[in-house]
Amino acid sequence: MNDSTPRRVRVRAPELVGKGGWLNTGDHQYTLADLRGRIVVLDFWTFCCVNCLHVLDELRELEEKHSDTVVVIGVHSPKFVHEAEHAAVVDAVERYGVAHPVLDDPELVTWKQYAVRAWPTLVVIDPEGYVVAQHAGEGHVHAIERLVAELEAEHAAKGTLRRGDGPYVAPEPEPTVLRFPGKAIALPGGTFLVSDTTRHQLVELAADGESVLRRIGSGARGLADGPAAHAAFSEPQGLALLGDGAVIVADTVNHALRRVDLATGDVTTAAGTGRQWMQGDPASGPAREVSLSSPWDVAVWQGLVWIAMAGVHQLWALDPADGTVRVTAGTTNEGLVDGPGAEAWFAQPSGLAVSPGGERLWLADSETSALRWVDRGGAVHTAVGTGLFDFGHRDGAAGQALLQHPLGVTALPDGSVAVADTYNHALRRYDPATGEVTTLATDLREPSGAVLSGADIVVVESARHRLTRLRLPEEAVRVESVAHRTRRAATEVAPGTLRLDVIFQAPAGQKLDTRYGPSTRLLVSSTPPGLLRAGEGAGTGLARVLELDPAVTEGVLHVSAMAASCDDDPANPYPACHVHQQDWGVPVRLAEGGADRLPLVLAGMDPEQDDASGAAPDAGGQTP
Repeated sequence: MNDSTPRRVRVRAPELVGKGGWLNTGDHQYTLADLRGRIVVLDFWTFCCVNCLHVLDELRELEEKHSDTVVVIGVHSPKFVHEAEHAAVVDAVERYGVAHPVLDDPELVTWKQYAVRAWPTLVVIDPEGYVVAQHAGEGHVHAIERLVAELEAEHAAKGTLRRGDGPYVAPEPEPTVLRFPGKAIALPGGTFLVSDTTRHQLVELAADGESVLRRIGSGARGLADGPAAHAAFSEPQGLALLGDGAVIVADTVNHALRRVDLATGDVTTAAGTGRQWMQGDPASGPAREVSLSSPWDVAVWQGLVWIAMAGVHQLWALDPADGTVRVTAGTTNEGLVDGPGAEAWFAQPSGLAVSPGGERLWLADSETSALRWVDRGGAVHTAVGTGLFDFGHRDGAAGQALLQHPLGVTALPDGSVAVADTYNHALRRYDPATGEVTTLATDLREPSGAVLSGADIVVVESARHRLTRLRLPEEAVRVESVAHRTRRAATEVAPGTLRLDVIFQAPAGQKLDTRYGPSTRLLVSSTPPGLLRAGEGAGTGLARVLELDPAVTEGVLHVSAMAASCDDDPANPYPACHVHQQDWGVPVRLAEGGADRLPLVLAGMDPEQDDASGAAPDAGGQTP
């Protein structure tokens, strides 16, 4: 070793142990001794983690450039229960195109031996079997490549570097029509368009959900615009119909949105630079000049294409009218925090759906195992889920129900929402009217999305490589009997101050549930936004003083109210609880002499308590 070679701490690398054994090696079981003479990069990952998926992509160039000296080994170290299943790891390795050996370590034995603390973590082992570097997080591959170059020179001079082919053995391809499909939408002609994620294509299927009508994309991983046969995608996921005969595609690993002309199949890039967004990059501007980060799903809402930006834990939006993108919610911090969009935290939002009346944008927040929604004013709410480390399969009241890494949501005709509960292999349903979560179907292998088809729901069963048709329960499609949206004729109100009173009284035998804080919530916004000078936003009281702009002569007040009540029986330690919720779109016309008070009755009180005269009794003590 010459004097210019940097000195490094030399720690003998622990052995590689994993109960699940080795993948991508032709059934050979490797030890570190087998790899002596090669530079080994251990990638501690788990397949739920979008940062881990970013590192897989970062490593591709390193593996190709140094294929005769570097051996990358993925050490799969699960977070979720489902990720500890060997078959799920086998699926993930193929799904994400992992082209190096993988050690399945469901009991985290090797993880502990290397004192790993976070996903992802990269560890570099030199040709003599010593650990020489460890990096947690993504974005370290450039530093590792410099280290690799140093190690190559150092150990070539010492005679301890062994060049040659690596231990990777590619699995045999499977002849299925789809391969790990991600999302699907129904097209106007009754067919389905599916993102065939692992094959980097879009596939149009006939109404039977099986017969292939055409493929869009060459099938080779890449980023190329052009005719259907030559265009290239990289693990596409979400799809949404635009109003001009086109589809917008979340081209996830290309960090881009693509536009597909359904008539011709031609593909163009609508947003993204092809590079991953990093902290410090612009978060708004011309769509083709702003980088994105693992867009996972898209939905058209309020005239914008909303983007579930899984890679940075945010929601973004593309404005088709002016060709710009911007952040609409999320701070890039990973977690579960509700509130105004600019303050909310997400964790890999992966599925989007718009409610039938357009009042809500539902989203599957996968890493918090949560179902969440955005209201018209941009505030973020959580329906089901509590945080990054709480998950399971439990039905019942939303406050105690559990999901496990859901990837898709589908708005149902009655205002409820179906959830592709991916790691529970189930389709779940949340009903805002009752606050209850139920299970619609089980034994669906990693469902990742679903689309309505008449009275049926067609589920993307990703790990079974197919679409599966299920019959929805009658109550989910019986709109008339379960709708909770009140439509009113235009109400004349006085310009200036308007008092809004939401009137609620708990049903007989119940009382407001104040065990965990305020039991009511009120959210107010308007169309156009300028109608409200003051009074918009969320609060806990059911009364609000609004200030209307006299210059805006008419518009709609959007009001959403919730109250929670429980059985009033002191002898029962586990009283049954109920959530009462209602949304109103109240058309108003500003006129001198109009009403200065707007009373709205929240369903839940006994009929004889509904004062039709408009008088506002105290709402269970919540109205001042």
